[in-house]
Amino acid sequence: MRISQFSASTHAVSRTILGNAVLIVNIFAWYSFATAILRRIIESSMLTSSEVSLCYTASFLGAVISLFSGSTLASKVSNRRLLLSLWIVTSASFSVFPLFLQPATFLGVIVVAFMISSAFGLGVPACMALFAENTIPEDRGRTSAGLLLITFLATFGLRFVMADDMVVNSIVLLCWRIASLGAIPFVKPQRKNAGGNKTSFVSILASRPFCLYLAPWAIFSLVNYFAWSISMSVLGAEFVQLTTIAESVIVGVFAVAAGFMADIVGRKRTLMVGFVLFGLGYAILGVAPSSVLSWYFYTVVDGVALGIFYVIFLFTVWGDLAHEKQSEKHYAIGILPYSLSSFLHLTVGSAVAEAISPYAIFSFAAFFLFLAVVPLMYAPETLPEKTLKDRELRMYVEKAMQRKEKYA
Repeated sequence: MRISQFSASTHAVSRTILGNAVLIVNIFAWYSFATAILRRIIESSMLTSSEVSLCYTASFLGAVISLFSGSTLASKVSNRRLLLSLWIVTSASFSVFPLFLQPATFLGVIVVAFMISSAFGLGVPACMALFAENTIPEDRGRTSAGLLLITFLATFGLRFVMADDMVVNSIVLLCWRIASLGAIPFVKPQRKNAGGNKTSFVSILASRPFCLYLAPWAIFSLVNYFAWSISMSVLGAEFVQLTTIAESVIVGVFAVAAGFMADIVGRKRTLMVGFVLFGLGYAILGVAPSSVLSWYFYTVVDGVALGIFYVIFLFTVWGDLAHEKQSEKHYAIGILPYSLSSFLHLTVGSAVAEAISPYAIFSFAAFFLFLAVVPLMYAPETLPEKTLKDRELRMYVEKAMQRKEKYA
């Protein structure tokens, strides 16, 4: 009887993880496709540079406001299926909003940009909290890596079908978003820790371990937007497009390796590797920013490091730090630097690239990326210590057995 109950429970958790994976992949791919469409509309419009910056500012504010309000709402509502269903239907309706931007007007673009980002932020904290609730820390890294890889593939697939016709793009967006309703029956109707273990934004930001992980993530987000704005002006748009595609492949491949590494040696050591690689990439660019070989090297290390950062900073570490408490607000804060980096790239990236020498920018970026490692040195490892010791012991025993067989 107990065996059958355990099997049923395991099957229910697997169903929930599958349903949750569909929701996460769907919204990230949808948001990437929707923002790409919006960017194309903005670039083809007659808006001034200041108006374009205001449109991207509205998009960023929509993400910030919705992440905070969505996480607060999700932590109070116990019926997840109802909450997620309403969110999917609402965001799906926003998919047709780009049709109203024919022709694009300043006010119309601001409204659509705000609404699309709001649709993203309202439900993401609930999805990520559901992911943390149904995964164990020992396997969360590799599960996150699988999710990230599928998300990259889905995003690439949607970008591949992007058309010049806005009606076609809106239909694709709408159908893609509505399709995620099929995952709702797989989600547990009630949250596991409803009514208890609630946290506030103040208590989270007052947590030393949380801040020690958030600080390097925020530093990275502040300096990461420099490189591609400069490469656009130095090497041209075609080179940037090719290296971006190559980097996306590298991110997807090394995200899988990063997930396994984070579950074996820990989140902290894995992140340090990522920051060292990023620092080396910017240091090489600081020496020879006009060299194509420097940019090739940067593309490789940037892709490897991004694979590490996305796996740990978007999916893994905030669920670890929640310690089985409601984690919606942890993820809401943790996702903000990701939105900030995109915002800075679209608004001030070009201006900074034109105003400051590449040598100075890359030297500055390399210094701050190496500086970002300092908080990690004092951060606690979020992977359970017992797991680390067990795996180290297992590796030691395996090496000992191999040496015994070799010299036997």
